[in-house]
Amino acid sequence: MKNKGNRDNPWRAAGLVGALGLDIAICTMLGYFAANFAVQRFGGPRSWIVAGVMLGLFAGIASVIMLLKKFLEEPDE
Repeated sequence: MKNKGNRDNPWRAAGLVGALGLDIAICTMLGYFAANFAVQRFGGPRSWIVAGVMLGLFAGIASVIMLLKKFLEEPDE
């Protein structure tokens, strides 16, 4: 009988893909809402919202990179 490692689990792969997409989406939306709140509260050009979205997107990509590093370095049990 072949002993399959934990990395061969299709549910783990599906969970990882879902977590990656959700992570980028949440970070991007948080960047939008934070920039929109700042523009409404303190004033300023609406172009700050674009900057907030981009900052959120970059934060999401950085978070995904860290998550993938952690996922790929885990040993098989």
